[in-house]
Amino acid sequence: GKITIRYVPDRACVESKSLKIYLFSFRNHPSFHEEVVNIILDAVVKACSPRWAEVEGDFMPRGGISISVKAATDQ
Repeated sequence: GKITIRYVPDRACVESKSLKIYLFSFRNHPSFHEEVVNIILDAVVKACSPRWAEVEGDFMPRGGISISVKAATDQ
């Protein structure tokens, strides 16, 4: 799958290496795609308190069905 994270920082930003290691932790995580996107969004908000954040997940087809999920904070 592909995860896209967009956010408007406030006082802090997410470090890219830490983010990469965090995202790799989901490689064999037994959760639904929708839940993973929400978990990542919550973690970004907790880590840097952005003014706005959005996480989008485009997941490969399973059983012929591809899934695209998007979650965002209020603006």
